[in-house]
Amino acid sequence: MSILKFTEDHEWLRVEGDVATVGITDYAQNALGDIVFVQLPDVGASFAQGDEAAVIESVKAAGELKMPLAGTVVEVNPALVDSPATVNEDPLGAGWFIRIRLDDSAAADALLDQAAYEKLTA
Repeated sequence: MSILKFTEDHEWLRVEGDVATVGITDYAQNALGDIVFVQLPDVGASFAQGDEAAVIESVKAAGELKMPLAGTVVEVNPALVDSPATVNEDPLGAGWFIRIRLDDSAAADALLDQAAYEKLTA
């Protein structure tokens, strides 16, 4: 069973056991506009919570994907390198950025659930 969580920085996580798929929310991609470039981290890279894990450039601005929780990158989405607009088209699905092995999967409990995130962005 997967659990969907959100951060106040507009990242989402789909947690399955000790692995989480991470991306930016529809709200974030909409605010950025058309995404034209994504720089992903290397598989095996470890990050602390809040570290910049990926670079996002759009026609409006540059931004970053911050690590919602501490962990190690186990997979990146290669489709984003050739087609960064996938994030605009399907931010909660095919537009995922990275999969991480969480240092502490219980830490996800402290993140926002969907109702709390919707309240934040309302």
